[in-house]
Amino acid sequence: MIEARSRLIVALDLPDRESALSAVNQLAGHVGCFKLGLEIFVREGPRFVEEIIQKGERVFLDLKLHDIPNTVGAAVRSACSLGVHMLTLHAAGGRKMLEAASRSAEEAASPPLLLAVSALTSLSPEDVEAIGIHEPLSDWVVRLAEIACLAGIPGLVASSLELPLLKQKFGNRLRVVVPGIRPKGAAINDQSRIASPAEAIGAGADFLVVGRPILQSPDPAFAADQIVAEIDDALRATLRKQ
Repeated sequence: MIEARSRLIVALDLPDRESALSAVNQLAGHVGCFKLGLEIFVREGPRFVEEIIQKGERVFLDLKLHDIPNTVGAAVRSACSLGVHMLTLHAAGGRKMLEAASRSAEEAASPPLLLAVSALTSLSPEDVEAIGIHEPLSDWVVRLAEIACLAGIPGLVASSLELPLLKQKFGNRLRVVVPGIRPKGAAINDQSRIASPAEAIGAGADFLVVGRPILQSPDPAFAADQIVAEIDDALRATLRKQ
């Protein structure tokens, strides 16, 4: 169960420090990591990141950095100084930007796992076509993954739908974080490309991001434990197939 728990990341997509801290206190020991996105980071700032880390919890800082190489490299250094466990940046920023991020992380005493964001799970094929990507969405994701891999980025954020292609091409060279996870019966909300915890793990996901199905549950800790149990079952099933 420890292995399964370490793979569950809870997205603290909450409006303020009080609600986010309440969720951390309820879920401490039940999940592997807490993801802080733009909403809470813009409101509460770096000190809130440090506050959660001081509680002994891991923080996934999901800022999806996307700027010129020098700016992104400097931002990665700042994130490293906070002691975050994971950090995102957009693969679409290009190889030079990704290489600048990789160099900055390598200089840190305890570098975070850098994750290149491929295609947001809210995007549909029609959305991708509208922004000028005239190829199958899965091919675009693989192409972005190739750029990230060449730049020395060790992780990727992608939907479960692209996992088979990614695992076939990269094996275990890239650790894949999968958002858009919805347990059976949960609302889809604004996600277009989703999967259950068991489906994502079975397809080769290394980490799963879950937000509202846990945070909006009457008992968040119990909801998290159920997902961890599903992850554990899927991991055991995968081992039996090997």
